[in-house]
Amino acid sequence: MMSSSVIKILLIDDEPEILCALKAVIETQGWEGLMAQNVRQALELYEKSAPDLILIDYHMPHINGVEGVKMFRKIDPDIPIIVFTIDEDQSIADKFLEAGASDFATKPIKAPDIISRIRVHIRLMDSKKARKNEYEPFIVKGIGTSTMELIKDAMKGQTQYLTVEEISEKTGLAYQTTYRYLQHLTSDEKVDVKSSYGKKGRPKQSYLLL
Repeated sequence: MMSSSVIKILLIDDEPEILCALKAVIETQGWEGLMAQNVRQALELYEKSAPDLILIDYHMPHINGVEGVKMFRKIDPDIPIIVFTIDEDQSIADKFLEAGASDFATKPIKAPDIISRIRVHIRLMDSKKARKNEYEPFIVKGIGTSTMELIKDAMKGQTQYLTVEEISEKTGLAYQTTYRYLQHLTSDEKVDVKSSYGKKGRPKQSYLLL
C-alpha cells in the first residue's frame, strides 16, 4: 500500500523560503519533499519522480494554482492534491474543488495542519488500494467518492447536530472542503440543516445525517 514505502510529496510554490520550510516539515515525518517553483517545473518532476501527493500554492506567476490543479488532474485523476493558500474565500475553494483539488492547508505555515491534512489523504489512498479501486470518480464535479464517505462516516450515529467546524475536526479535512461537501449533501437531501441565530452576523448552521 501507499504507506509501506517512503511517501514522496511534490511541493509547488514560487517562494524558495516557503519551499524550504515545507520540505523541512515534510522530512520530520520521514516523507520525501520534491521542490518546484512553478507548475512547469513541477510537471517535469512529476514525470521523473512519480510523487504520491501534491501540495500546490494558489498565487503563482504564469500558471496559478487553479490551472495547475487542472493540468495535474488531466494526467492523474487520483493523486491527492492539497492547495496551500492564505485565502479563506469559499468561492475560491469551490473553484479549486471543481478543478479537482482534494483539500486545503493554510498559510502561514502551520506544521500540525499540513501534517494532519497529508495523513488524512494518505489514509484515503491506502483505503482505496485496500479495496483495489484504481480510480474512484467524482460523484459530481468537485465531489469525490472517498472524501464524501469520510464525511458521512464522521456523522453516522450522531444524534446531535454538528457544525462545519466539528465535522472538519472529526475528519481532519479543511473547513472549506467540509463545507462544500455538506452543501452537496444538503442539496441531495441527505442531511438536515439547523440554523441558530446569534446577536449579530449570519446564522450558524449545523448538520445531522439522515
